[in-house]
Amino acid sequence: MAERRAGGKRTGAAPEPVARVAALMRGFGRPWAVAGGWAVDAWLGRETREHGDVDISVFYDDLQAVFEHLLGWQLLAHERGWNGSSAELWDGRPLELPAHIHCRPPEEARPLPQDGIARTEEGFWLEVLVDEREDNAWLLRREPRVALPVSDGVRRSPWGVDAVVPEVLLFFKATAYIGIPRLEDRDSDNADFDALGPALSSERRRWLRNAIAAVKPDHRWLARLE
Repeated sequence: MAERRAGGKRTGAAPEPVARVAALMRGFGRPWAVAGGWAVDAWLGRETREHGDVDISVFYDDLQAVFEHLLGWQLLAHERGWNGSSAELWDGRPLELPAHIHCRPPEEARPLPQDGIARTEEGFWLEVLVDEREDNAWLLRREPRVALPVSDGVRRSPWGVDAVVPEVLLFFKATAYIGIPRLEDRDSDNADFDALGPALSSERRRWLRNAIAAVKPDHRWLARLE
């Protein structure tokens, strides 16, 4: 991600959920980009399916800036080791990666149940995905190491908002849930691959194939990326 990014041409206005997040993040002053399913739709220039919330990516070293920008919001952090046993809101403390934060504005705040927070994600319409960088490299995975220059990871989408590039979106969709059988082969991820994969240039397909193969050499998308 970069502070200002060139490239891409606006071909239509972003749908209301994405436009709302773009307005919210105006003035944030740190790198951020639309991610997840809405980013897939942003590159396609159309809505392909329903989305529960809008995902954005930020870097770990900008977490304090996120907390200050969303001061007063209900912020619910999930991090490594989280087991759903606490209803404690995130107070800006450092998080152990991988981590993400569910966000709900003050006017929509409601009490959280005290018997666990797994059910409370309903109504949190913004999700902040926390990514890692080292110098000018976006570290997509630490072991095995998969990285790319920060400036290559985000471009301006046809909706006029900055979005994570298709090959990085598909890398995360291919590898984020390895080892979790119920999430490892989601229909939504396969649909996103079917939609975005054919649009990748040969160079970007090669990068995606090598990146996925480094993490999961038997992934079923690899044959289609030949």
